[in-house]
Amino acid sequence: MGKQRVGVGLIGFGGAGQVFHAPIIEAVEGLDLVKIRTTNQAHIEQCQQRYPQAQIVADSEEIFTDPQIEVVVVSTPNGSHFELTERALRAGKHVVVEKPFTITSAEADALIELAQQQERLLTVHHNRRWDSDFRTVSSIVEAGMLGRLVEVEMHYDRFRNWLKEGAWREKEGAGTGILYDLGSHLIDQAQCLFGLPTAVTADLRMQRTGAKTVDQFEVVLHYDDLKVTCKSGMLVSQPGPHFTVLGERGSFVKYGMDEQEEALKGGRSPVGDAQWGQEPESLWGQVYMEQHGLVVRGQVESMPGDYRLFYQNVYEAVLGKAELAVTAVQARNTIRLIELAMQSDAEKRTVMVSNE
Repeated sequence: MGKQRVGVGLIGFGGAGQVFHAPIIEAVEGLDLVKIRTTNQAHIEQCQQRYPQAQIVADSEEIFTDPQIEVVVVSTPNGSHFELTERALRAGKHVVVEKPFTITSAEADALIELAQQQERLLTVHHNRRWDSDFRTVSSIVEAGMLGRLVEVEMHYDRFRNWLKEGAWREKEGAGTGILYDLGSHLIDQAQCLFGLPTAVTADLRMQRTGAKTVDQFEVVLHYDDLKVTCKSGMLVSQPGPHFTVLGERGSFVKYGMDEQEEALKGGRSPVGDAQWGQEPESLWGQVYMEQHGLVVRGQVESMPGDYRLFYQNVYEAVLGKAELAVTAVQARNTIRLIELAMQSDAEKRTVMVSNE
């Protein structure tokens, strides 16, 4: 017998829908991409070429009312996440929301409560947990390889010294800018490794000429005996390390970004690719350790990245065979930490994190 099928409806076919959702959904056995909602003619033609089995619709309601569809993926601008997720849940669908979850933690709380009432699954697409480098860092931390950690610095930098005309992320308004965009990834990763911090200190800036929203940030998450810095900017032409992990026994330093995004942008698929997500040796991280008088210097082979694992988990959770890897509560806490970072910057002080 074949695998049990789960129908998926994708709302939005912009950058995230094209690169991170549709090709990965198609690559996971058991998931069927049934409908795609888009009104952009170029996107319609691309969908028809790449996903001929999927019906293209102009109205999200056609996805909400389709009995074949069990999972709705919301891949639209940040400001529409709450409304579309609410409608999908009320229609009795499980929902995957593109990050960031919502604009405010209050919106996230309302959706979590609704999902519980509807007895539906609700998760957020924090796919960067399955980056090659983050999986490697996670393994190093979990193994206690560097001893007690004292400081971790995580960067997600770009060089774009111009403003992208018409891009909603570049406009002034709630939920725009790179703190919500790239910051949500870094803060989620920090939570995965260390849980919720006790306090937040942040510095948010608009560095590019004519910038209307945050395009550089430094968010320090304070733990009892650990400092975690999440940092990103759009004027970093020569990137430094992506991860720096310092502990009592040694350090780990990792340059370069996971290569899955560029592969997906180039039209590659993980299906049948035995080398998918594997980093070249030139990107492997460097470790320096001292223990019992012995000094170890060398490379740590990167674990393979695999974005399919996010959707594989969603598939298994829908069938009742697994718990969600990315919980809505975790994603809500990421939004709350973003709110506290904005408060810290506005008030120029460290803000405590309460157990709300």
